[in-house]
Amino acid sequence: MGERGAVEPVEIPAAVVTPAELAGVPLATLAPSALAWRELLAAAVADPPSRVSGDASTSSVDLPAAAHAVPDAVGTSIVSAQRAVRVLRETAAADAELAAVLDATLRPYQVRGVSWLRETVDAFGGAVLADEMGLGKTVQTIGFLQGRADGPQLVVCPTSLVGNWVHEITRFAPGLKAVSWRGDDVPAGAGTVVVTGYPTLRLHGAALTGQQWVTVVFDEAQALKNPRTQVSKAARALPADAKVALTGTPVENHLDELFALLNLTVPRLFAHRTQFRRRFVRPIEEGSAAAAARLRDAVEPVVLGRKKIHVAASLPAKIHSDLLCDLTAEQERVYDAVLAEALDEGFGSGLQRQGRVLAALTHLKQVCNHPGLISGDLGEIAGRSGKLDLCTDIVATNLDTGDPTLIFTQYRQTGELLVRHLAEQFGVDAPFFHGGLDADQRSGIVTAFQSPDGPPVLVLSLRAAGTGLTLTRAADVIHFDRWWNPAVEAQASDRAHRIGQTRTVTVTTLTSATTVEEHIAAMHTRKSALTDLSDAAGIAELARLDDDALVDILRRKREN
Repeated sequence: MGERGAVEPVEIPAAVVTPAELAGVPLATLAPSALAWRELLAAAVADPPSRVSGDASTSSVDLPAAAHAVPDAVGTSIVSAQRAVRVLRETAAADAELAAVLDATLRPYQVRGVSWLRETVDAFGGAVLADEMGLGKTVQTIGFLQGRADGPQLVVCPTSLVGNWVHEITRFAPGLKAVSWRGDDVPAGAGTVVVTGYPTLRLHGAALTGQQWVTVVFDEAQALKNPRTQVSKAARALPADAKVALTGTPVENHLDELFALLNLTVPRLFAHRTQFRRRFVRPIEEGSAAAAARLRDAVEPVVLGRKKIHVAASLPAKIHSDLLCDLTAEQERVYDAVLAEALDEGFGSGLQRQGRVLAALTHLKQVCNHPGLISGDLGEIAGRSGKLDLCTDIVATNLDTGDPTLIFTQYRQTGELLVRHLAEQFGVDAPFFHGGLDADQRSGIVTAFQSPDGPPVLVLSLRAAGTGLTLTRAADVIHFDRWWNPAVEAQASDRAHRIGQTRTVTVTTLTSATTVEEHIAAMHTRKSALTDLSDAAGIAELARLDDDALVDILRRKREN
């Protein structure tokens, strides 16, 4: 590397395995460093340490240098044996502790994420968890919050994700009480996690400043990348023992955005923007590799950003991420009006009943996608659908990271709306693969998408693209709306998860909270899905219900 005392990394053949898998590797294939780790792991399992115990002196095993030779960003030092062993023991302790309090089985890298958050917050008062999308930042954060329940905690996120956070906290951490907050009295207390949206923070943030929060979490924290906005000022004004930012893209356009997150979460380390620009931003913009290495070294203690390729040994071939999206106020109004109109007309009986139930269900599901699909008002698309806003955030992240995306929808009109929105929002010309295309047009879309310089997003009709296609250039799949049978969604997801796919495929399903879509999602969860791959069987099942039971499924569950 040119400078005296620098470490020169050397690449050697290696396999990445989890701690559990290491125990089963034949002894003859292990190098001395791997053998040393196996002994340490066996000791950690036999005698799990407390959260605060465990320096290298507690073990009789000597670690060879190769066992902890992870160089720092500037190549002048490696991780010490003492720190490597301490990380192992603290992670083992966290694993045992979390297993007792969380209704979730965390993967090894997720346990390490919780342990890292604890360690970093204890040392610096804040942290930035920047794992790639799909690696479970939410569940790692919930594990972290669970250990800090001695006072009130706050999660700020995009409005469309408030319901999802409340749902996930309730699901994974029954010891915590998650409360959605919209600007009224602040329900602060030990064990309470208040969840609110960025617009609510901007408008009513003063009400939150009267409370000392044990932890404040900012999800999709790129929303705070401009420190001069009202919402960023409101975020910095929140009094907290610890502030944690979650983002898959800590830098979207320029390094000042990274400074904004660091200044928010660890102001003790990153207090001066001018100094940050002088030391890092300007030399990096001028092409200085040394400055880039210095920046990585400076942020390494407080930013953890792992990619799927880093933790591949811990990942299944497909990661499923089911997100609940909150309705906007306009969606709530239109949804209730559509259902009221259906009730006024009545559902009838016999074949007429089945047709009317289908019509009502179709209209309600389209409201969940975008209210303009029913009202006819499609002048301005953005900001009116919680589901569309969340989908936009996911696509924005994938565009930043260069990961092509497949978006599936049941409805031709929704697909056309998505194509238009992607063009207006990102300048992306996304093809739409649907049943109205001939064979040559379909083949051309697939060939173009699979090419290395193909379009970054492909929108597809679930019916037209559910089988037969190979679209392995994408490893990110979004289901924009819910189908009655999970097998149909799985078939569509497998367009990306096919032979030739070398990466873990992330499958995200978007479900509008409090609506009939939650009923469909619950059918999937109960594994009572219908064997019929059409909507007809699902509609028939609903049509057999009496009016009261049917309306109970279709109506919006306001208190959900």
